[in-house]
Amino acid sequence: MAQTAERVGWVDTAKGLCIIFVVMMHSTLGVGEAMGGEGFMHLVVAFAQPFRMPDFFLISGLFLGVVIDRPWLRYVDRKVVHFLYFYVLWLTIQFAFKAPGMAMEDGAASVVGNYLWAYVQPFGTLWFIYILPLFFVFTRAVKGLPVWFVLGWAAVLEILPVHTGFVIFDEFCSRYVYFFAGYALAARIFDLAEWAAAHRGRATIALAGWALINGWLVFTPAPPPAFFLQSEGHAGGAGMASLPLISLALGAAGAMAIVTASALVASAPWARWLSWLGAHSIVVYLAFFLPMAISRVVLIRTGIVTDIGIVSLLVTMAAVIGPVVLYGAIQWTGYGRFLFERPEWAYVDRKPATKREAVLPAE
Repeated sequence: MAQTAERVGWVDTAKGLCIIFVVMMHSTLGVGEAMGGEGFMHLVVAFAQPFRMPDFFLISGLFLGVVIDRPWLRYVDRKVVHFLYFYVLWLTIQFAFKAPGMAMEDGAASVVGNYLWAYVQPFGTLWFIYILPLFFVFTRAVKGLPVWFVLGWAAVLEILPVHTGFVIFDEFCSRYVYFFAGYALAARIFDLAEWAAAHRGRATIALAGWALINGWLVFTPAPPPAFFLQSEGHAGGAGMASLPLISLALGAAGAMAIVTASALVASAPWARWLSWLGAHSIVVYLAFFLPMAISRVVLIRTGIVTDIGIVSLLVTMAAVIGPVVLYGAIQWTGYGRFLFERPEWAYVDRKPATKREAVLPAE
């Protein structure tokens, strides 16, 4: 578990890839819905669906073993209050932009009701930072149990086609196995990254084989009798990849593929931007909604570009770059740091967080 510069490098690269895939999904699906069709970016989104969130959660649990035995106050401060602060802040910011439309559509009272309900049913893209504290607390509560038992139980939850409509319950069932695997199997994951860096040819061949299998299962329709097994908690769509067991296998394989790919490119000079993006992934995750929405409206209404795939790509780029520009402006001017760094008053454990703790979604 020693954190060498190389290892941290590939972890940040993996997080950079993950945040791009997440932004790409929201951007592309939003454009497709607004323009009434699909483009080539929808194929990329579909290909990434089986592993996009599994890898994000696996990486989020990767360093938990280093801090899980901290005193409870410090642990709750860093793993619960930290995310609670950003959830409340950015939920309020998002509602400030959406409130006029809600009020015109359903009345002013609906704005207050929807805002309060968002503390029970997480709002939009913010569900990820809503559920992470639950994962951190739950994992600490079960850390005394045998790893095989918790991992097996979590795998069963993922296999079951759970879709109650309650986001946190459904996502817990679908995603916890990957978070716990990141925590419990961290040493093996680091071994895989070291192996990939040391055997680049074999690792590249393995990645190519995985890509073919993943693509085939994603784009091969599931047989009609299996439709009832599919749920939104799995990969989604009508492909074989959305079926129980296959979904779990592809999620795990895809997460390992991202680890492998990240280990291969982390040391390349051209990948430094990707590593930086991963180190500041929470910046992009919190703020991408606004440049995504603005760029989508501008591109569609002006008609500068009419191809759905190209519009989706441009919106994705704007949604990734926009938060980076905002973050740079904040660092340059010194104003607005509270948007991405928790201020001292928001600590329950009064020792100020380090810069790393302030910007990373997981240690």
